[in-house]
Amino acid sequence: MARLKVLINGAGIAGNALAFWLSKLGHDVTIIERFPDLRATGLQIDLRGHGIDVIKRMGLEQAFRSRMAPEQGLQVVDSSDRRWAYFPSNKSGSGMQGFTTDFEIMRGDLCRIIFEEKDDAIEVHYTDGNIDRFDFVVGADGLGSRTRRKMVGSGNPDGFHPISGLYTAYFTMPKPIKNGEEYLATAYLAGQGRAVMVRRASPDALQVYLLLYRESERLKNARRGDLEEEKAAFVEIYRDAGWRLDEILKSLEKEVNDFYCERIGLVQLSSWSSGRVVLLGDAAYCPSATTGMGTTAAIVGAYILAGEIESRCGGNHQLDGETQMQSLTTAFKAYQDKFQPFMDQVQKDVAQTSKGMFPSSAIAVFVVNLLAAVASLCRINIAKYILKEDVKDWELPEYVELRQGAVVNES
Repeated sequence: MARLKVLINGAGIAGNALAFWLSKLGHDVTIIERFPDLRATGLQIDLRGHGIDVIKRMGLEQAFRSRMAPEQGLQVVDSSDRRWAYFPSNKSGSGMQGFTTDFEIMRGDLCRIIFEEKDDAIEVHYTDGNIDRFDFVVGADGLGSRTRRKMVGSGNPDGFHPISGLYTAYFTMPKPIKNGEEYLATAYLAGQGRAVMVRRASPDALQVYLLLYRESERLKNARRGDLEEEKAAFVEIYRDAGWRLDEILKSLEKEVNDFYCERIGLVQLSSWSSGRVVLLGDAAYCPSATTGMGTTAAIVGAYILAGEIESRCGGNHQLDGETQMQSLTTAFKAYQDKFQPFMDQVQKDVAQTSKGMFPSSAIAVFVVNLLAAVASLCRINIAKYILKEDVKDWELPEYVELRQGAVVNES
């Protein structure tokens, strides 16, 4: 086999998923990561649609299910904690997923599963000053990708398109589970473009999501990564939001050490590659957290990129330098040609859909809660109208090379 020497920048889900495939196919893969350890932080994520199919093709369904978050569904409440609607997870094994999927997991657990199941041929470098040469470089370094900025060139737009006024804060707060309490996600609309969701994956702590759709000069002017200023801005904005916000904000100010603020937006580029550099996951086509498809896009994109690389550059292909470059260029283009239609649907009308999720007035909040109540009563899966799982007229490609190179368990 003609082994490729590959450098992947980013040890998150996208980078590890690509490394999984390429290492099992016999390629020489190195991951670099600026964090001191495997990036196993982050809150709860899920898989949907084709992402579930890919996890099965990787032979990781059993490992995934062994570490799944125990969430049973999502409820919608008002400021008095009265339940208006309840949407259970879909445990049928078929059909569209709800707000809670049948494949919920903590981000760190999914990173560990993929990382632990790859072949030993892979290396991970967290800090290293050595110089080396690689056949190609993969930018899997997230929404703020430095690889992407270098690829498009200094002074050129880097492809990130923020949705003006849309922010999300994530953190966990200590909160022991009460006797009889279920593992439910709980959503609360506070008005004035504010929403809150809490969910539980452990008996000791709550995950908190503060979702905001409104202009805030303080957040707009806060330096990215200035955690104290970002925290203070959210505390100021949510101070009078009602429900459990007094307790949540007190914890945010005093106890939280994993706070993260994200400026929500899309990454859209005319090309996901240039020469021997190719982008993957959020670095190439971030769909925004509001679509519910970020993890699925990363997993499916890695599968397609690996399949296209292997079908043109792997196996018994004997490639000199020029031929290898031509083959990689063809593979990168095919990767984008096959996956772009999927991402176009996922990213379509995201800004407009997001705006409708954050009512401003008390009357609008009442109407949204009432519609949720009717949908719940009639067992209508409204998640399919809000999230972007339902990608039409697109099929997951089959790659014989990946089937042969990886242990597959689709049971």
